[in-house]
Amino acid sequence: MTSSESEPGAARTALTFSELGLDDAVLRVLKDVGYETPSAIQAATIPPLLAGRDVVGLAQTGTGKTAAFALPILSRLDLSQKAPQALVLAPTRELALQVCEAFEKYAAHLRGVHILPVYGGQGYGVQLSALRRGVHIVVGTPGRIMDHLDKGTLDLSELKYLVLDEADEMLKMGFAEDVETILADTPDDKQVALFSATMPAQIRRISAKYLHDPEEITITSKTTTSATITQRYLTVSYPQKVDALTRILEVENFEGMIVFVRTKNETETLAEKLRARGYSAMAINGDVAQVQRERTVNQLKAGKLDILVATDVAARGLDVERISHVFNYDLPIDTESYVHRIGRTGRAGRTGDAISFVTPRERHLLKAIEKATRQPLTQMQLPSAEDVNATRLSRFDDAITAALDQTDRINQFRDIIAHFVEHHDVPEADVAAALAVVAQGETPLLLSPEEARERRFERDDRSDRGDRSSRGDRYGRDDRGERGDRAQRGERPERRPRTNRAPLATYRIAVGKRQKVEPRQIVGALANEGGLSREDFGAIQIRPDFSLVDLPADLSSEVLARLENTRIGGRLIELRPDRGGAPRSARHDDGGDRPVRKPRHR
Repeated sequence: MTSSESEPGAARTALTFSELGLDDAVLRVLKDVGYETPSAIQAATIPPLLAGRDVVGLAQTGTGKTAAFALPILSRLDLSQKAPQALVLAPTRELALQVCEAFEKYAAHLRGVHILPVYGGQGYGVQLSALRRGVHIVVGTPGRIMDHLDKGTLDLSELKYLVLDEADEMLKMGFAEDVETILADTPDDKQVALFSATMPAQIRRISAKYLHDPEEITITSKTTTSATITQRYLTVSYPQKVDALTRILEVENFEGMIVFVRTKNETETLAEKLRARGYSAMAINGDVAQVQRERTVNQLKAGKLDILVATDVAARGLDVERISHVFNYDLPIDTESYVHRIGRTGRAGRTGDAISFVTPRERHLLKAIEKATRQPLTQMQLPSAEDVNATRLSRFDDAITAALDQTDRINQFRDIIAHFVEHHDVPEADVAAALAVVAQGETPLLLSPEEARERRFERDDRSDRGDRSSRGDRYGRDDRGERGDRAQRGERPERRPRTNRAPLATYRIAVGKRQKVEPRQIVGALANEGGLSREDFGAIQIRPDFSLVDLPADLSSEVLARLENTRIGGRLIELRPDRGGAPRSARHDDGGDRPVRKPRHR
């Protein structure tokens, strides 16, 4: 294995896309979208991929890895071949859809290229009909790809290119065995590209086993967050967050924004509060159907929606150029999630802003983020009432100026105003003020003295006492962080009463200890195929020949059908309700096996 290492931007000054050897039709697309110089990972990986070399690319998120493998594949496609030539494996359906969109964009000048996303949550019919017609590139999640291979509906015998995207995430989600099975069942002479943010031992073993003399390319970075993103924070207690966010939105000049919260319930709650305050806001979370999610994202892209309230999982793979701001309404409990979140803005050389709310009890999280990213966050002050009123007056002035440009309509109303002044003996200035009242409606233009009182936003640790009770969180942190810490200390997870959650039911799956299944594999497979989120899982108990999993009792028949056909480690899990009689806490009939809490799963 040969290796190379480069600093970000080092190759960008030396090369342009036209010098990399890409197909002319691909270069025309890049010119259309305004791309001239490749990112470091693109400049380093495209030439060896075009030359037929296997590649291992190590780079952080947001560095342009998708184009690094998509452009060479499109440049070398044989459009006369109907069987799939390229397979891209991605850990989540969101990332699979993002990769598909990128391929479609870069193939704009290539006639007849067919690209198919294959993932859980989408009906088989659409995928089967597309495969029968013929596709050149398949992008999918490992579980659904395995299903098609087992059914004989996906023929990879003529595969030329295979890409493992976000390989470390796939392994974290428990797809290692599926990935190796797919690699082993594809032609030996295929070209393989493996992209990952990290290089754990398991990925190095897969690389050594399935890649032929790969070139390992590592893109080092001085920081883990983009230098084009301005990072700020505001210390505020939980009960004050909505009012503080509203004030910031008043004065911040943003185009599109993602507001991150920790829970699914909070996405809907906050989006509704923002809509009530006049903002165009929608929520996406693990419960939102894929069709609705795509519709919402398209509205954000088209400018019909300005604010997206999302959880980490729901926003994964989201890349919308209009996103100028990322707002951490709830600070993430791990630095990696912070980097992924703010990476939704400031991409491809654009500038972006990231603002975070930090409660007094979360100051340690702020310090951890600054230490990990090696970038200090600038403390900002809450916009004052004067700031808000100045912004409102400026926008009101702009609205008047824009209206004055509509000469025809102005002339019509000028006659009406003159008639009113003549018959009512009212000064024109008073008439203009009255029209402004009519236009403004019931909402005051300026903050009242009562609303302007700054003491509502004083940073006082005592005010933070309401944080946890407001969230229904006894521990002042989200459930994942607290239980994860307990697990790391070797403590048994505490059984807590479930609040604000749908009732859970126990399901049995046909894999267990003999199949060497682990909780993270169960969570990864079921979440990916069934569109479930971390909050949907309860206790997991692994027995010798089967496992028991607590899932929402109200799963739809469609979700149950998908989960029933899910595979873990290449084996059908045959999910069905558990009919055992004993309560979960009393089931230790196989040698004292105790319930295993689900792993921390991103």
